[in-house]
Parts: sequence; structure tokens; C-alpha cells
Amino acid sequence: MKRSLSAFIYSQWKTVPPVATADLTGQTVIVVGANVGLGFESAKHFAKMNPARLILACRSEEKGKAAVEKIREETGYTPELELLDLAKFSSVVAFADRFLKNKDARLDILMANAAVATDQHKETSDGWEESLQVNDLSTSLLSLLLAPRMVETGEKFKTKPRLVVVCSEVHYWTTLKDEVFESESAFRTISSKEYGKMDARYLDTKLLNVFFTRSLADLLAETPVIANCVNPGYCYSSLRRTMQGFRQVVDWAMERALARTSEEGGRQLTYAAVGSPQDPDKLRGQYISLHCVEEPSDYVLGSEGKKRQDILWNDLIAVLSGVDPRVREIVENFSH
Repeated sequence: MKRSLSAFIYSQWKTVPPVATADLTGQTVIVVGANVGLGFESAKHFAKMNPARLILACRSEEKGKAAVEKIREETGYTPELELLDLAKFSSVVAFADRFLKNKDARLDILMANAAVATDQHKETSDGWEESLQVNDLSTSLLSLLLAPRMVETGEKFKTKPRLVVVCSEVHYWTTLKDEVFESESAFRTISSKEYGKMDARYLDTKLLNVFFTRSLADLLAETPVIANCVNPGYCYSSLRRTMQGFRQVVDWAMERALARTSEEGGRQLTYAAVGSPQDPDKLRGQYISLHCVEEPSDYVLGSEGKKRQDILWNDLIAVLSGVDPRVREIVENFSH
């Protein structure tokens, strides 16, 4: 499938369906990047569904505490706060370890939402381009480390836990250069300052989210866990706060003409996590937009798309296994 500019504009003007709801009594939900924007709005929706635990995973303690208090004031539900900085692998591992320490802790919904968008090349302390690490490497690391607990939850309680990766329709508008797939490490190539233009880096990271979700869904195909990715659409967001100059002016104009509210975007995330209760498996491995399953970019489909997907997956697992050896063990345990 290809996505034209006119199709994008038309979709932005469509009415967003009402928020999907479910009874989350006894269940545990983690929302990454929950202190602002889409993550905050989806967390607020979850809070109204009476989960046993709602964990806001935030980088800033100050902003996280403010989000906890605001959700409490608006819904009467008090979520928990846990610190998580996706720009640091050590923070991701520490977050996962804290959660997994309680062997009885169940995990029913993981909303992998946090992302950054920047047109400046900046390396993290781990030596990766920032948006690639936050949007892809750390998001994937967290998902893989927590996936076994989600499988255990599904098997124990006879449920279908959901692992939702927040992607974007911008993935339709980019492709990766051949050198990515011909190099020794696909992710090192993409991370390099010499690769492509930073203007397209956010688009690339969202394309990688789609590839990852499809691979993860394949890995978990024989388990109760349903992995999918969701497009919230173009929304008012702090995501683009680092934009400057002409791009900032263009985005300002686009927001006023086309943007959905953060609450409307949050509805989309919520649907991916609790929607289609009669047939949850129809969302397995799917790209979801406006509460519907849609075909992703042609670039990820067919035999050529599968070849690209496998190269990226193998390199991702090699990279992440170097961060935490459990990643390799988890993949081998669920491979079939």
C-alpha cells in the first residue's frame, strides 16, 4: 500500500471513533512516555477501566509526579510512577528488572509509546543516534525483556495480553538505502552521522517500528500475547518541540489545519490495547489506524519486505544481546 498526501489529509479530517473500553479489573498496564501527550491521554483512558495497577513509565520524576496527580484529579484513580529513560540502555534494563523482581506481578498491556523527533544528529551515552535508540532499540529491548512475563500472564489467566508499539503513517513515505542491508550492521549504518538526512530520520524510525512489530508478532505467534502497532495520526504533540525555523512555522500551520487532539490520538492507542475483544487475534501483528486494520507500506510486504525484515531482526537481536544476554535467550525460547 502507498499513502498519498491527499489520503493523509482525508484521514485527518475523518471523525475519530469513540474510545474503546474494557474491564481491566485485576490487570496491570504499563504506559511508556505517559507524562504528556498521547501517552498521558491513553493512560487516563486506562485509569477509567479500573486496572489493578497502572504504571506510568516516565523519564522525568517531576513531570511524572505531575501526571500521576492530574490523572488522580480527573479520574479518581491513582497510578504508579516508575522512572524510565529510553536514551539509556541501563535505565531500560533497570526498569525491567524492577518489574520482573516480583515473580507474581502480571503484565497485561504494554504501551510502548515514547519517541523523539529531531533534525539534529545527537549521540546518546551508549553511542547511538538518539532517535534510533529511543524510538527503536530501547523500545525493542523493553518489549523483549517484558514479553516472557506477558506470555506467563496470558497462560496463567487465560487472557490475551497486548503489546502495542506506537508507530506512524509516516512510515509510508520512506525507505531504507541498500547499504543498510549490505552492511555488517544495519542499525550501526542507520545510526551513523553519514547515513541519509536527519530530516527523514523520524520517518525511518517509524518504518523500523513496523518491521519490529511484524517480527515480534511472528516470534510470539504460538503464545497468547498479541503484538501490534498503531498509528495515532497527526496530533498536537510536544514530540516536535525541538523543531526550529521554517520547519517550525510549517508545523504550526499544519497543526491548526489538520492536527487531531492528543485525546483523539490517545483513543487510537487505547483501541490497539483493548479493542476487538470478540476477536483479538485479528489484531495480531497488524498495523492499526482509526480503529481499523490497514495494510502497511508496500516496502515491508512480499518476499522482498520479508528479506529486509529478517536482516533487520537478526541485527537487532545481535545488538540488543550485547546489551543484555537475556534477549538472545528469550528469542531462542520462543523461536519456532
